[in-house]
Amino acid sequence: MYTYAFLSTPPSTLPEGIFSSLQMVSIQGLAALVEPDLAAESLPETDQQLVQAVLSHDRVIRELFEQTTVLPLRFGTCFVSRQGLLEHLQAKRTEYLTKLEELEGKAEYALKLKSIAFPETEIGTDVKGKDYFLAKKQIYQAQAAWQLEQQTELEAWVEAIAQQYACVRGKADEGVERIYVLGDRQSAPLLPTSFKTWQLQSAPGEIGLGNPLPPYHFVS
Repeated sequence: MYTYAFLSTPPSTLPEGIFSSLQMVSIQGLAALVEPDLAAESLPETDQQLVQAVLSHDRVIRELFEQTTVLPLRFGTCFVSRQGLLEHLQAKRTEYLTKLEELEGKAEYALKLKSIAFPETEIGTDVKGKDYFLAKKQIYQAQAAWQLEQQTELEAWVEAIAQQYACVRGKADEGVERIYVLGDRQSAPLLPTSFKTWQLQSAPGEIGLGNPLPPYHFVS
């Protein structure tokens, strides 16, 4: 039984799932959105179909998020049976309801920071022998110092954000740092204001702010 998310307030309409219609499985004020006829072994294996399934999983959670507060689950989350899911909901009921209450009216914002590349330094063609290797060493040392300074500034910048919002630092990819910020959806205009402040706080690179998303990084 493929499961997309846990929630306490049922949505007015259910989105379509990866392959078929979705259903709610509920117990004592806690519910799970499931695709009952989809099991783990039924998920596609080819790359193209798998990517499409992942996108569909994300689409379902986003459509659900537009209607109610959710605890989104990872792609591929399945329960062996309806009874097994009900037992899980019963065992985790207090924990999940508390988390849902904490996330009520909240959204996740992806803050991306593209680091500034170390300025390229060329060694003149007339530099030879020991002078060449000395110049190479000096460039290497300058680059190491630059990277250390960038990292120090990044840590201070993230700390400044953490003083205002709950945030999770994601994995850097190709020179882009990702910080996920939990903000109030009703006060969403305030976040861009904070964003401008962060830009002025000597951000060590170029930053960008994404649209409100389900709280993927704040459910554990």
